Amino acid sequence: MSDYLSFYWVTILIAALFALVVAGVGGALTQIGPWYRSLQFPSWKPPNWSFGPIWMVILMLASTSAVLAWAGTTSGSQRTGLVGLFVINGVLNVLWNLLFFTLRRPDWALVETVFPWLSVLALMAFIWPISATASLLLAPYLNWVAIAGVLNRAIVRLNEPFAGRTETGTI
Repeated sequence: MSDYLSFYWVTILIAALFALVVAGVGGALTQIGPWYRSLQFPSWKPPNWSFGPIWMVILMLASTSAVLAWAGTTSGSQRTGLVGLFVINGVLNVLWNLLFFTLRRPDWALVETVFPWLSVLALMAFIWPISATASLLLAPYLNWVAIAGVLNRAIVRLNEPFAGRTETGTI
């Protein structure tokens, strides 16, 4: 029993550290500076301060989902698939921040938004036979990526074109 509990805590630690890495890298790529402030936003955009708490809850739910799913896996191939899907999702999550904030290409980020959404959906489908609860814990993440995609589209419509856009507008 002691070995099982130790293994369980290691799983929790790894899931939490992965979520922190994704959040940390994504946060480091998110620069709310003059360029971002020069953008026009739809009136329904959530306030900037709300994105941190929203992502904290989503990543906590995703970490919990990962731990529950891991505990329910019965084979090495299930574990490999689970880890692979979470890693792909984390990379796609960070890539969106890179495209939107670092490269200042919301239009490219809009195209990329489809892939994190599909990766969350793939995780939910993969996890469902292992743990329905773990799968459903990802539903808020799936919904948030969809909302973010709609917001991203509104930003693109209000501000395009982005090629050649500088800190304070267009060239």
